[in-house]
Amino acid sequence: MKINKNVALSDSGFVFNPSTGDSFSTNPIGLEIIKLLKEGKSMDYVKASLLKTYTIEEATLERDCYDFANMLMKFKLTEADEKAEN
Repeated sequence: MKINKNVALSDSGFVFNPSTGDSFSTNPIGLEIIKLLKEGKSMDYVKASLLKTYTIEEATLERDCYDFANMLMKFKLTEADEKAEN
């Protein structure tokens, strides 16, 4: 999964998609996920990074990341994933 190149992010969690004109806000963890995906990191890398940083059960993290990824796709913030870095 990769975030569209034209999606703009602010440090406060504001997300703007100029392709659609839609804007969203996310919490710091959501912003961290989006930034890592925008850098080309894989979802597996993102999950491993979050597990190292936060105290959360792996099953809960897996479910939350799945839900968040679906939301990103629903709001058209993603593009075809050619090859994400690990």
